[in-house]
Amino acid sequence: MDDRRISVWAIINPISGVGSKRKIPKMIEEVCEKGDCRLEIRFTEYAGHAGELTKEALASGANCIIAVGGDGTVNEIARAMTYSDAVLGIIPKGSGNGLARELHIPMDARRALELIVNGHVTTIDGCKANDRIFFCTCSVGFDAAVSQKFANAKHRGSLTYLKSTIEEYLSYEPEPYELLVDNQTIKEKAFLVACANASQYGNNAFIAPQADVHDGQLDVTILSPFTPLDIAPLAIQLFTRQIDRNSKIKTMKGRQITIIQQEPGIMHLDGEPVMADSRIDISILPRALNVLTPETFSFTQEVQHLFSAVTRFFDKRLPYIFK
Repeated sequence: MDDRRISVWAIINPISGVGSKRKIPKMIEEVCEKGDCRLEIRFTEYAGHAGELTKEALASGANCIIAVGGDGTVNEIARAMTYSDAVLGIIPKGSGNGLARELHIPMDARRALELIVNGHVTTIDGCKANDRIFFCTCSVGFDAAVSQKFANAKHRGSLTYLKSTIEEYLSYEPEPYELLVDNQTIKEKAFLVACANASQYGNNAFIAPQADVHDGQLDVTILSPFTPLDIAPLAIQLFTRQIDRNSKIKTMKGRQITIIQQEPGIMHLDGEPVMADSRIDISILPRALNVLTPETFSFTQEVQHLFSAVTRFFDKRLPYIFK
């Protein structure tokens, strides 16, 4: 018998919350039953497992893969789906949710699932940094050091990120870099160099406000050495999508970027701190990933949901931030 039903795989990181273990799988099952879809639900068990499950799903002919988890889980799945015909659906359950926020995917699980059912398919660019695929940002310097500190934080969120940034600033020294941006050579002593496919890191921290995941280009942001008096304006502008207006920031666009640092060190890839060589070659992967996103974007609705998220954040986490 020829079964031509849509094949859906849900790959779930069980440590993303209680809902990820019970409530969300049930919601996905109900939706797939209504849509007469074949459904396979798998839970990740170790680092790298999400990528392995994604390859298994693609080999079995899956049409749609739903990623349930934070940036690590989503990016693992997305990397394995690069240039496949399958479509990625995202139910964000992490702290940063960089790709989901960039694509205006709701942070609420039920609304995100409704979007997967009713949304439309958009194809976004990916990137490579020394053969490591990423979809949002790659950076070196102060930012990478902060990401390493943030990755080890007990509690995460915008205020935790700010706290990590300030603490790291007290001991960090800017470094010299040589950049090759397409045919242009630039030498700068900088706190950080970020190459962005998307406008933000996650947590609505916009390091490259003009970046667009559909334009086939990378946006380069260079942060020059700054003083303690510059911290507050930079932090405010980072979270209000205006950091490119700061006098300490230089920006440019390119398709092929090379960053040469004095020695190997930490590189930040979509929120994940990894070791990198002294030379980092970064390039665009045009139209690399199919993702389910909202067909239309309502600014008013997004602001309402943002304020709701901020309120929940302060209600639940503020007492822990400054411990």
